[in-house]
Amino acid sequence: MMKNSAKASAKKSKPRAGKEESFKEQRQQPRFTSQFRSTFSGGQREGQGRTRDLSIGGCMIETDFPVVEGTSFECRIYVPGLDWPLRIDEAHVRWVKAKTFGIQFTKIQADEKAKLKQVIANLDAEGAV
Repeated sequence: MMKNSAKASAKKSKPRAGKEESFKEQRQQPRFTSQFRSTFSGGQREGQGRTRDLSIGGCMIETDFPVVEGTSFECRIYVPGLDWPLRIDEAHVRWVKAKTFGIQFTKIQADEKAKLKQVIANLDAEGAV
């Protein structure tokens, strides 16, 4: 009986708003508004959406495809002017809200990371004009 009450009090001690607030504080890189087509796949599932903001560490994607917080997948971001889409080998879903979700890039090749940095530099320059 004590185990149940301990679990109940543990659940009560973690309000949802606090979790969202701590998430916002975890962002370490600036994010830049973007409108890039993106695809994501993992296991037997594949979806597509539109990247709404982008940073060196992750992005927000808008989609009609159902996504679950905590899942991981491969992601491609189609940036105009690049011969090939940016390839993120592994991205982790950090949050889901309505038709948007945020991902953290957890595995990316060095050459892809260099391309991502250039895309972000271009977005930064466009915003400064």
